[in-house]
Amino acid sequence: MPQSKITRKTGKIIFPLIAAIFLLFLITPAAAKHDELRRLTQPHSAVNFGNGFLANDNARFGQYNGLRDDGPYAIFNVEIKKRDEHTGTWLNLTGRNLGLSNRDIRFEHIKQRHWAYFIDFSQTPRYEPFTIVTAITGIGSTQLQVPVSPAAGEATQLKTERQALSFGMSRHLPGNFALEFHFRNEEKDGSRIFGRGNRLGPPLPGVVGSYEFLPEPINYTTRQFGGNLNYNGKQLQLSGGYYGTIFINRNNALYTHGGSTQGGIYAPSLFTPIALPPDNQSHQVFLSGSYIFTPATNGHFKTAYTRATQTDSFFPTQYLAPGIGNNLGGRIDTVLVQAGITSRPLTKLSVMGNIRFEDRDDNTPVLLYNPLALQPDLNGNRWSGFNQPRSFSTLTGKLEASYALPMNFRLIGGIDYELWHRRWQPAFVGHRARTDEISYRAELRRTLSDTLTGSISYIHSDRSGSPFISTKTATGEPFFNTIAPLNLSDRKRDMIRLALYWEPLELLSLQAIVHESFDDYDHRSGSNLGLRNGSARNYSLDAAYTISENLQAIAWFSRNETYIDQASRNSIPGNPIREIWSVDLQNIGTSFGLDINGKLNDKIEIGASASHAIIIDKFKQATSTPSIYSVPDISSELSNMRLFARYAVQKNFFLHLDYILNRFKTNEWTWNHWTYSDGMQLMQDANQLVNFVALSAHYHWQ
Repeated sequence: MPQSKITRKTGKIIFPLIAAIFLLFLITPAAAKHDELRRLTQPHSAVNFGNGFLANDNARFGQYNGLRDDGPYAIFNVEIKKRDEHTGTWLNLTGRNLGLSNRDIRFEHIKQRHWAYFIDFSQTPRYEPFTIVTAITGIGSTQLQVPVSPAAGEATQLKTERQALSFGMSRHLPGNFALEFHFRNEEKDGSRIFGRGNRLGPPLPGVVGSYEFLPEPINYTTRQFGGNLNYNGKQLQLSGGYYGTIFINRNNALYTHGGSTQGGIYAPSLFTPIALPPDNQSHQVFLSGSYIFTPATNGHFKTAYTRATQTDSFFPTQYLAPGIGNNLGGRIDTVLVQAGITSRPLTKLSVMGNIRFEDRDDNTPVLLYNPLALQPDLNGNRWSGFNQPRSFSTLTGKLEASYALPMNFRLIGGIDYELWHRRWQPAFVGHRARTDEISYRAELRRTLSDTLTGSISYIHSDRSGSPFISTKTATGEPFFNTIAPLNLSDRKRDMIRLALYWEPLELLSLQAIVHESFDDYDHRSGSNLGLRNGSARNYSLDAAYTISENLQAIAWFSRNETYIDQASRNSIPGNPIREIWSVDLQNIGTSFGLDINGKLNDKIEIGASASHAIIIDKFKQATSTPSIYSVPDISSELSNMRLFARYAVQKNFFLHLDYILNRFKTNEWTWNHWTYSDGMQLMQDANQLVNFVALSAHYHWQ
């Protein structure tokens, strides 16, 4: 007769505890009497096992470790190290979280200065923090059955899981050479949130927008492999080799069935199949190294050539536009060259400089993929139907010098430069072919006393570029677009940083840092739309205090503030209905915490840690039109507390008691009242409280 749920849970808790108690009787006092010197010089092995219990189901706390459903969880960690004194070989076996979903285990066999190899396995889950309420069936497969009419459906939990197996080996060769190989195979399975917009007809009554929820099936394989030959000489170090990746998606398309046209309003089955991420691969050869010219001067360099291709077959021929072949024929060739040098020509002076050049050449053929784009619609055609390769090159450089001044001052100065050159022509998006940015840095440090050190630094950067390209529709008509993208906008930025390190007492140390930056966006095109200005402020304070020889405390506080002012709508002369209105976006994060660790006596250690963080997003819309809806603020809080105690039964045997209290709270409204066209909704618990307690035993030996 099958065990009940309660019986299974009880067994998971009781059996490891019985084993721990039984182990107490097996360990004799003689086994715990180790010589202290031998303990420090010989391999150290340990095993940790026990049980934990989670109270309260949750979505956030267990998102990546699997601790989501209330109930018992096994605790098992192991670290075994063995060394052969005669041959100098090591055997290492390490396993972490073997009783949980985010487990990993690694085996290594090493003979120092001769050879080594390892095998590693890891598993990582990822649970969707939102609960999906949908009537769609077939989730996890490429064949989705959508409802014939909007329906609420049932609660569903989406999840993906990665399982990776890695292998590597190295071999030392004569003449200071060494050879290395590595291989990693990762399998990712499950399903995740996915959807698309439906441009047929207006949205359903009472439905915000016409969007379809179509969970994507995940069945990926990612392989990474390569090898390199290293040379380690007295002055010259070199490393050259090959690195490759292969991505395989066993689901090339997603098919939908069902749905209802209902006069063109709701028809998800009309758009099928839907392409999923295609197979692709990349291959790179590289050579890097460094050279010690003198004891005070050394240089380094790296060169690499990479070819990435995407030749995965398209859908069956009945879905293809004529004349485009059976695959994209995608190919990108990338060349990378970088070099740098550091030197101390004088006792008080040190200099550093480096330069980096990367050229990405997109050689994908340009073909007509959407013949319908040649037929202008009522609003004028804004797309051409052709794919658009994107090639660019970047050049970055840095020069820095540091000089020791009298009275314990040190002056540091530097120049950074970045140049982007883009080789493509967007049709209707603000674009410029070239941007360049130069930054000047200056920092002054001083040791004010034996216990006090301070520094102040200032950075000014200026970004500009070539004239913006006139935007046009696919038919060649001028297109109204006067907003410059964030990464292309002319911008001046000023940053200042203050730091103070103070040890007023031998047992107390303090660190305070203040960082502020200001951005000014220059609308040289004459438009006052888009980003106008921005600023950021970061404050932090850390303190460490040794209360006694056996009791230490650490406290910290930080606050981050980011502000962006942007205009979001343009006025038209003679039309008072359309006006400029703006938003003052603000992101404010505050966090603080306290850690205390102590040793009550030779057998008992205790500790406590607590932290709290709150993040607030403000939108602050400003307009003279009352009908414009200003969205409310969003705030999220995360609190965490951990208590632990350790009791030494013997010198090599301990009992651990851990308690974790975790709380997540939010008023995030993004998905509230949002309904997809099939009736699907995303939901989350706005106030999640989790309690986790664990009792485990730790035994180590040599």
